[in-house]
Amino acid sequence: VGIEPETDRLRSGEFWSLDNVSLEVKRGECLGLIGPNGAGKSTLLKILNGIIAPDKGRVEIKGKVGALIEVTAGFHPMLTGRENIYINGAILGINKEEIDRKYNEIVEFSELEDFIDTPVKHYSSGMNVRLGFAIAAQMEFDVLLIDEVLAVGDIGFQIKCFNAIGKILKNTAIIFVSHQMPQITRICDRVCVIGDGEVIYHGKDISKGINYYYNQCETDRTEMRPNIVGGNGKEK
Repeated sequence: VGIEPETDRLRSGEFWSLDNVSLEVKRGECLGLIGPNGAGKSTLLKILNGIIAPDKGRVEIKGKVGALIEVTAGFHPMLTGRENIYINGAILGINKEEIDRKYNEIVEFSELEDFIDTPVKHYSSGMNVRLGFAIAAQMEFDVLLIDEVLAVGDIGFQIKCFNAIGKILKNTAIIFVSHQMPQITRICDRVCVIGDGEVIYHGKDISKGINYYYNQCETDRTEMRPNIVGGNGKEK
């Protein structure tokens, strides 16, 4: 049986993860990408990062792209933190000399000096985030994709990361995915709300976008809201 070449025609049971999504992010801008689980956010980031190709439409990116999409993405568990810094740099097209120049700053930012020669399979999720974000913050990407990873780890390092985002934003276009609305409010210039693969709202009014997001989630929140039972077994 031959495979039909038309990729814009769905078969029975198929659906578009993304449909008619059009966005532009310039250097110095931070776009907050929000929406319920399954809305299409992670699919969009994977397309932008070149992990999967779009069935139709096009993606235009100028410059180097860095991504923090999953906590351990891009790390080899059997290799040390030091070795993974150089491997990540090589994958991103950064030569050894540039990594050498940035190495001390990466380690210092990650606060993993005592563990940098330990295989990352022994790292906690928070330690992986520290190393991954330290690489992203020091490598001076033109485009940086961040997907929910800052929800992992202690509050002190989160604050450090947000301060770093503020500094690198001058020369970088950032797309920031989070379910934490205070984070979106803090660092984003614009917000894009996605639901069922389509853009529900896109604009500079962050509060308006967050309201759209809450409206999208309202049904799920109502269905999942637990009953609060007191010590006497009666519902409060």
